[in-house]
Amino acid sequence: MSVTSRYREAWEGFWREASGEPGAVFWDAEPILTAGAHLALFEPHLVDPGLPLVDLGCGNGTQTRFLADRFPHVLGADLSAAALDHARRGDPAGQASYRVLDAAGKGEAETLHAELGDANVYMRGVLHQADPDDRQALVDGIAALLGERGRAFLVELSEAAKPVLMGLAQRPEGPPPKLAPVFRHGIAPGQVADDAIPVYLNVAGLSVLASGELPLTTTEYRPDGTRIALPSRWLVASRTV
Repeated sequence: MSVTSRYREAWEGFWREASGEPGAVFWDAEPILTAGAHLALFEPHLVDPGLPLVDLGCGNGTQTRFLADRFPHVLGADLSAAALDHARRGDPAGQASYRVLDAAGKGEAETLHAELGDANVYMRGVLHQADPDDRQALVDGIAALLGERGRAFLVELSEAAKPVLMGLAQRPEGPPPKLAPVFRHGIAPGQVADDAIPVYLNVAGLSVLASGELPLTTTEYRPDGTRIALPSRWLVASRTV
């Protein structure tokens, strides 16, 4: 199974329109507030920090470059070629490498695993954006990338985030400027039940090693000047022994 052409085109359109300015995209918060906070939770569970690290759904590569400062081999992978164009332009020194990848196409993940060997995976906010029929295939792809020694760190919006987003989208004055393009391109976040994610992982042969809650910081602000942060859940997973 692979992602639908509608889904792929939605992301291509979004990233073709997106500005290359730092923080212009709704979820493109500073790494110290996102990947930096996540690494403190992820690193204690790594069996081998020297394994390649795949930033799955890397978008414009903001977090990828941060990760590349801390791991020896980082690959930013995304469904959208336009997103990777942004990532490469933002990484003129080539700190990381980048590749178009349909992780819901299990064959593609297995091919990448054959090239890299076992890998650690970082994925932030991708599963809830995927079409429901693609979610299990996406997690199966993660399992293929991990192999036996890899660990995955997944961050997804919790169920509590949807009413927050819908409230922002339905404001009389319209959604915040950085959120409006998400809805306009038809990639409004779906709802993944909090208890569904461990099930996807278990079906893929993965076990949850640790989990918790952590606000997901965005680049958008409320009228009172406070930054918008969305409820999210994080999990660390590995191959079930």
